[in-house]
Amino acid sequence: MVTTYKSELAEKISKLRTERKAVILAHNYQRPEIQDIADFVGDSLELSQNAARTDAEVVVFCGVHFMAETASILSPNKKVLMPDLDAYCPMANMITAEQLRERKETLPGVPVVCYVNTSAEVKAESDICCTSANALKVVESVESDSVLFVPDQYLANFIASKTKKQIHYWPGYCPTHARIQAEDILKLKAEYPQAKVMAHPECKPDVIALADEVLGTGGMLRFARQSDAKEFIVGTETGIIYRLGKENPGKKFIAASDKAVCGRMKITTLEKVLWCLEDLAPEVKVPEDIRVRAKAAVDKMLAIGR
Repeated sequence: MVTTYKSELAEKISKLRTERKAVILAHNYQRPEIQDIADFVGDSLELSQNAARTDAEVVVFCGVHFMAETASILSPNKKVLMPDLDAYCPMANMITAEQLRERKETLPGVPVVCYVNTSAEVKAESDICCTSANALKVVESVESDSVLFVPDQYLANFIASKTKKQIHYWPGYCPTHARIQAEDILKLKAEYPQAKVMAHPECKPDVIALADEVLGTGGMLRFARQSDAKEFIVGTETGIIYRLGKENPGKKFIAASDKAVCGRMKITTLEKVLWCLEDLAPEVKVPEDIRVRAKAAVDKMLAIGR
């Protein structure tokens, strides 16, 4: 009965998506049924870039608020919608533009590298943006012996271990990744001795120390696909397990911790996606003055990537 109901919702969404000339984006941590109805599934920046390349007039972002803002930054002429505005990133909310300005005053001349998991206003106050995958490359590209890295202290710590530059960090963190404990990994390694351990760089240092590979979500998907290993312990939000299993039949994926669930990612439902398309709301629109400055930080990062 539930499956039939979800199928009916998916059909209604598909029909309305065509009528609205919409593209639906789903982050890797979204519910399986949301991933299944999406045009693109991926990490936050990748999704926004994919949307920008389409001729869609409407973007429905099934993720958290900063992600929809990034889509608005890259696609100012598209209407960007979120099925539920209460879907926010706790880590992104741990720093405001005002707090960043105050911190910058204590570090005159020190460039700011901001993680993509930040608000548009914080990006606008930063010199360059980064993702978990390119953070080290971005930090190394900055012409300064020191940088201020915001807002993730654990990603900053990981980068600091890989560079000679001085990293000033903000004490933010991802509560979901912080729930993954070293003892969780050790217990699973004993149970699955042949398994490869993948950990997200937002994890704590003692967890990262136990990992075979430290990767963002995109890197995890590529590594699982290319590796000869048959079992993987996955140290990130549990939502990615669905996509990993779907893309790698015959391989086993074990969540590092069943506590690593982002409740805000999971509040997006098929019903909310349908209502969003029906009402063309709620809309996320970054003010133009902030958008231009934030885009400059993102563009600098993309130039490094190229």
